[in-house]
Amino acid sequence: MLDLIISRDGQRKYLSSSEVRHFISVASEFEPDTLTLCWTLSATGCRISEALSLTPRSIDRTERMITIESLKKRRRGVYRSVPVPAELIDLLVEVHHLNRPIRQSEAAALLWPISRMTAYRRVRRVMDRAGLSGLHAMPKGLRHGFGVAAIQTQVPLNLVQRWLGHADMRTTAIYAAATGPEERSIALRMWRKTMPTPPDAPSRAGD
Repeated sequence: MLDLIISRDGQRKYLSSSEVRHFISVASEFEPDTLTLCWTLSATGCRISEALSLTPRSIDRTERMITIESLKKRRRGVYRSVPVPAELIDLLVEVHHLNRPIRQSEAAALLWPISRMTAYRRVRRVMDRAGLSGLHAMPKGLRHGFGVAAIQTQVPLNLVQRWLGHADMRTTAIYAAATGPEERSIALRMWRKTMPTPPDAPSRAGD
């Protein structure tokens, strides 16, 4: 199951936190609704199909949460709520005109009324401009990156499971096995605390 996030030849399939930040920064150069799509995918860990099913009713402006229907469940009507940055909620409200009274007929309107392939291409265009390439430079890399970042910042495993909509905790636990820049940063803190300070290097003859 580890091949969910690491390929058989050792390549990672998730974006690091620094790559996600750069990705969102570059997305701000595109159309506003492309930015909101990219940011929503990275901030919730949802699948493209789940993002494309979001409506004005999915956005909780008071609690700063996005409610997502888990579309890979065997039955419909299974929802999960994921807390997101207030700035993302504010941007969704502005770009998708959620700051005005929503008529009953508009409540079920899709935030991104586009096909899955169009959404996929938008995300890939942003990644290309951001200079991201490889197995991790895919929309699913954002979902995996969300899981890895959550585990590595000590979010409880059961909470990560709920946010990602996993039926099996064992799937969520795979993210704990990820390596990459974040893990090296953790190791660096360990080295600073535990590694002895090396003596001064001896002078070379003739110096």
